[in-house]
Amino acid sequence: MLAKPPIVTQLGQRVAQPAAPEEAILERVFNPHPDTHYLARFTAPEFTCLCPVTGQPDFAHLVIDYVPKDWLVESKSLKLYLGSFRNHGAFHEGTTITIAKRLNELLAPHWLRIGGYWYPRGGIPIDVFYQTGEAPKGVWLPDQGVEPYRGRG
Repeated sequence: MLAKPPIVTQLGQRVAQPAAPEEAILERVFNPHPDTHYLARFTAPEFTCLCPVTGQPDFAHLVIDYVPKDWLVESKSLKLYLGSFRNHGAFHEGTTITIAKRLNELLAPHWLRIGGYWYPRGGIPIDVFYQTGEAPKGVWLPDQGVEPYRGRG
């Protein structure tokens, strides 16, 4: 176990929504079961950002799965971080991978994956998937539960 406890500054406090992902503070807490491989999942079904070309809103259903090692992401800080993309312009691929890399850097988990299920832009949905490698043996990996976009009918 790590000797120095993490400092959590946002939990239990009134915190303004960060204006941009670069300004958002992601925080972590100790994993109470670092000796056990298990899956933690965060689902953000109403994620938004902006098209970097038109400035129009883009919408996605994000599913973030990870197998923690020493750290867990503190959920309020994750919510604020994801919300900081609301006025941020970036392409779907860049946004999805940026989130994955930032979480991987913060947590150094055994394994991480993200599914970015983006709603159509110009009539074409774009789904973006990333994972850090093979999941640890024996970890239950449920389907992310997001249906492929089918349109109307």
